[in-house]
Amino acid sequence: MPSPELMALLEQVLDGFTPDTIDDSIEKLRFFFPETLLLAALDLIDRDSVIMYKTSWGRPQYEVLGSTATYAVFPGLLSPGGYKLAYCTCPAYAYSVLLSETQIMCKHVLATLLAQRLSRCIERPVSADELASILERQCKV
Repeated sequence: MPSPELMALLEQVLDGFTPDTIDDSIEKLRFFFPETLLLAALDLIDRDSVIMYKTSWGRPQYEVLGSTATYAVFPGLLSPGGYKLAYCTCPAYAYSVLLSETQIMCKHVLATLLAQRLSRCIERPVSADELASILERQCKV
């Protein structure tokens, strides 16, 4: 688990990520992520692979179309330490973030966080029944 100080610093960098500051912000993100992960996340955004399902009650649900599957991403979860965490259903998150702790997040989470700030999420309105079907599909093992 990364230190709260490191996560707070990353949160500051992400909060400053806008279309106007993209070059400077990418340079700062290189401190936190390997080049391959950063480029993979940006590629997902370029391919319009980050989907935000909008509910009538205002709770968004995120999905990222990966190269081999579609993954559910849960950004903005609060840690016991008070900083923001995220979760992804991909195998890379389970191994690199949770088990070996070699990464802070996977490319799907990073793509979702950056797409939010760049207004590059593909927005799709959903009903409660459609959202239930999406969640059921995402949770199948």
